[in-house]
Amino acid sequence: MNELGPILAIAQRDLMKLLRDRPRLVTTLVFPLLLIGVLGGSLQANLGRNVGFNFLAFTFTGVFGQTLFQTTAQGLMSLISDRENDFSQEMFVSPISRYSIIIGKILGEALVALPQAGAILAFALIVGIRASPAQFVGLAIAGALICLLGGAFGVLVLSNLSSQEMAGQIFTFVMLPQFFLAGIFNPIKVLPWYLNILSRISPMRYAVDLGRSAFYAGSPESARTVLDPPALDLAVMAAMFAVFLLVGTALFVRNERNR
Repeated sequence: MNELGPILAIAQRDLMKLLRDRPRLVTTLVFPLLLIGVLGGSLQANLGRNVGFNFLAFTFTGVFGQTLFQTTAQGLMSLISDRENDFSQEMFVSPISRYSIIIGKILGEALVALPQAGAILAFALIVGIRASPAQFVGLAIAGALICLLGGAFGVLVLSNLSSQEMAGQIFTFVMLPQFFLAGIFNPIKVLPWYLNILSRISPMRYAVDLGRSAFYAGSPESARTVLDPPALDLAVMAAMFAVFLLVGTALFVRNERNR
């Protein structure tokens, strides 16, 4: 309980930074909607009848998982800016756990992703994607877990990077392939063996698939859209979260001490 106050203070700081940055706020809200509306709508018009399910809803669930995962992961780049202006040094000399600091950053970036999640769900209703209250509750729970995984992944990736320019390049390198390996826009039930291996080790795959499991639960389309049972997605995500958080935090703290 002594750690809860600092965790919430760190999380609040990141959320306030978003609310004060209006161009960033508008961009983060609009871009996912463009992906769903433009890409999902065009795929539905051209391929929807052939695949046997609504491609707009398929893209919606994919963009939902991808956006929350990527936003939380990339938001951890604030650790680098904190390092550059020595704010991280001030945090790490404070009498709180190093893990509390990292968890606070992850929670803060998860809160930053919440407006995007709300905008995506609202847009889904506007474009006619039908969903029950239970489906939206399932998506909300899945979204929270996706944010945790994305944040831990961001800590691991950023733990050894020294500048925001390098971080931007590395994030493009590790994120862009996952767009296709996770099946955000395209079904990946059948893949060549080498792509299947890469897909299996892609964290975003399990984030997107968990969101789809929540949305398609109990529907006939589930067999065509969901890759793995929800229990498997949750187990893999929990294992990845633990490894990413432990290793990423240890590396980041070591680099801070060596500065």
